[in-house]
Amino acid sequence: QVQLVESGGGLVQAGGSLRLSCAASGRAFVNYAVGWFRQAPGKEREYVAVTTRSGSSKSYGDFVKGRFTISRDNAKSTAYLQMNNLSPDDTAVYYCAAEDGRFMPVRPDYYTYWGQGTQVTVSS
Repeated sequence: QVQLVESGGGLVQAGGSLRLSCAASGRAFVNYAVGWFRQAPGKEREYVAVTTRSGSSKSYGDFVKGRFTISRDNAKSTAYLQMNNLSPDDTAVYYCAAEDGRFMPVRPDYYTYWGQGTQVTVSS
């Protein structure tokens, strides 16, 4: 098993940046693909980004459009989501998730392990 804790959320003005972190503990982090998802009030959980166990492959949701970057440091058991040029539409609770294996799941129901989420609020 792996436990995940997100941090780095907060309030930022439109056009600003935030870096989210997802710290893992438990079983070796390198065994897991890591995804980031977000959920705004009244909306379904939405895929943001995913990376493979090594971090060599990455994929992003269509709405990202080059603004976000997913990365990971397996030596630190931590994944990151760098978010630039934020807009009010990016306001949501952001979650990291982990799944054992060599694939890059983009559906939230494919993930077993979840963090508690971190709130990101972008003001106009």
